[in-house]
Amino acid sequence: MSRLEYALALGAGCMFAVTAGARAPAAVEIEIVGRDGGTFREIPVDSRDGAVRSYLQAEKGARYEVRVRNITGERIGLVIAVDGRNIISGGKSELGRDEPMYVLDAWDAQNYSGWRASLDAVNEFYFTDWRDSYAEAFGDRSARGVIAVAVFRELSPPAEDARSESAGPQPEPPPVAAQSARRAAKSADAARRDESAGTGYGERRVDRAVRVEFVAQSQPDSRHFIKYEWRETLCRKQVLECGEQNRFWDESKLGFALPPPRH
Repeated sequence: MSRLEYALALGAGCMFAVTAGARAPAAVEIEIVGRDGGTFREIPVDSRDGAVRSYLQAEKGARYEVRVRNITGERIGLVIAVDGRNIISGGKSELGRDEPMYVLDAWDAQNYSGWRASLDAVNEFYFTDWRDSYAEAFGDRSARGVIAVAVFRELSPPAEDARSESAGPQPEPPPVAAQSARRAAKSADAARRDESAGTGYGERRVDRAVRVEFVAQSQPDSRHFIKYEWRETLCRKQVLECGEQNRFWDESKLGFALPPPRH
């Protein structure tokens, strides 16, 4: 059973914070898997900001789940965002400790399969064109095509400290008028954006969760970013080697002009 916490007892205004020391190895292993358990193709890339980054080949219409395995002997908190939206609240995510998060037990593994609709159900993730994505319904293009996970270690709070629960951040209502104006003025760049990959708000399925108490440390232990794209986009970006290769004549190294986008 997935476990989640809708409100942290100690948020941004807490009386104390933990100073991060030397970073330990990553506390989790993360995969993007299909409903059949198979994994989507992932290509690691270098990162200069300490985060773990990779590309992923998306398949149009495929349902997917974010599988996280806790490889430590303690509970951890997971703030998960898809296309910049927190998958529990639906609100815009900054991957902060004050957001709704899932709590994963020591040595446990869980699959997170959709946008949480209640403590009993989620609406499934599936790869789709950006114009059909959940984030685009809110006019939020700030993190399109990115699955993000921030991992938080647990902080034991003082026994006498009073706590309260709240409903946590709520989804923002779609700014309909602003969306209409933006869509009426689409440029060629916007057209390309509409053809890029996004995550839809799929069918509802039973996926029960319970509220638990968890106080996160002030800074994430690690951050993970997976940029998913259609195969043709990964080929165009030369993330994948596509087409037939000639071992005696590599045109990519001859200095020719590259074709414009969409050619």
